[in-house]
Amino acid sequence: MSKKVAIVDYNMGNLASVKNGLLKVGADAQIVKDGDELKNFDKILLPGVGAFKDAIVHLEKNGLKEAILEFAKSGKPLLGICLGMQLLFNKSYEFGEHKGLGLIEGEVIPFDKTKFPHRLKIPHMGWNELFVKKESPLFKSLPKAFYLYFVHSYHAVCDDKYAIGKTIYGYEFVSAVQKDNIFGLQPHPEKSHENGLTILKNFMEI
Repeated sequence: MSKKVAIVDYNMGNLASVKNGLLKVGADAQIVKDGDELKNFDKILLPGVGAFKDAIVHLEKNGLKEAILEFAKSGKPLLGICLGMQLLFNKSYEFGEHKGLGLIEGEVIPFDKTKFPHRLKIPHMGWNELFVKKESPLFKSLPKAFYLYFVHSYHAVCDDKYAIGKTIYGYEFVSAVQKDNIFGLQPHPEKSHENGLTILKNFMEI
């Protein structure tokens, strides 16, 4: 029997493409809005595209924040992608300062354009390499560097002990994290063809 994964619906992002990606790797994936339901699942995927503040407000207003924190304590795997990864940290400086879920120590900051070559633009959008910095079940059977699809203007800053992958855009930044059962991925695996599907498959096997 395939393990059940809840895709958390908090009105941020293309849930259908995430669900389709999970279905392609044989997952029993369901879109869930009710925090009370999350405990019935084996895994959580926290997707998201958009503004950090709007996301955290919606999670709090709908009782999803507490349910996600309880799920994380259970030891079951949780994966945040794109904005979903950024929400895992203590805070973000996107349009002000906003508290995150605090599941991984760190913060989310804008790209520092003063460090960029002239031609680079914000957002960081398109295919770029993720360099594996630490072994993780998320990267099983993938090479030490591989391409994934990115769309973001902010990035995480955290202790290297949590950084399992980094990417270079103007400068090196953290693009994948892991703390125990909590995983985060800045790029979009659901838009990243075979490499992305491998990551989703790996997540379902954790």
